[in-house]
Amino acid sequence: MRVVIAEDTVLLREGLAALLEHAGHEVVGRAGDAETLLDVVTETQPDLAVIDVRMPPDLTDDGARAARRIRQTDPGVAIVLLSQHVETRHSVELVSSGGFGYLLKDRVLDVEEFLESLTRVAAGGSALDPEVVGRLLGQPNTPAALTPREREVLGLMAEGLSNSGIAQRLTVSDGAVEKHITRVLSKLELSTADSDHRRVLAVLTYLGSG
Repeated sequence: MRVVIAEDTVLLREGLAALLEHAGHEVVGRAGDAETLLDVVTETQPDLAVIDVRMPPDLTDDGARAARRIRQTDPGVAIVLLSQHVETRHSVELVSSGGFGYLLKDRVLDVEEFLESLTRVAAGGSALDPEVVGRLLGQPNTPAALTPREREVLGLMAEGLSNSGIAQRLTVSDGAVEKHITRVLSKLELSTADSDHRRVLAVLTYLGSG
């Protein structure tokens, strides 16, 4: 996997680069500000861009705004945002096009899980922190009358959990999870075909219905 890292803190940027390279990935570019990030992505055409939300020049949501531009100009580049806080202003648009992740820095505690999340996003899936999911799924007005449990299952799907992972989190059987997912897909008028694409599409359809 070819990766670009955008992070203004040098130690964190180089630490991420070392972690990815140790895992066998190729870091094809680094950027310390949003403008450089856009240039680097255009030049290198990576599979994935890992982007800090708050970057120079403004140190507000420059990284998220740069991510939106990347999605518009280079839609094939998967994006993972890293942040200290949840910022949803640009997130619905980004997650609605797939290949997107949003992870909170302080909650990334497992290296293997982090690397798996990056790989999943690069393959077109999603990897969203539970707090981000809660904020996104809190968007009002959806035509699909999902029950609280179905919303919970949908949220765990957005985090990228498998059926067995959802079952473990909710302490229910795999069969119960399958029934919930089938009902969610039915209410969102999606095929019940068992594929990662359908799972991501369910989340995107829900978010796009607000």
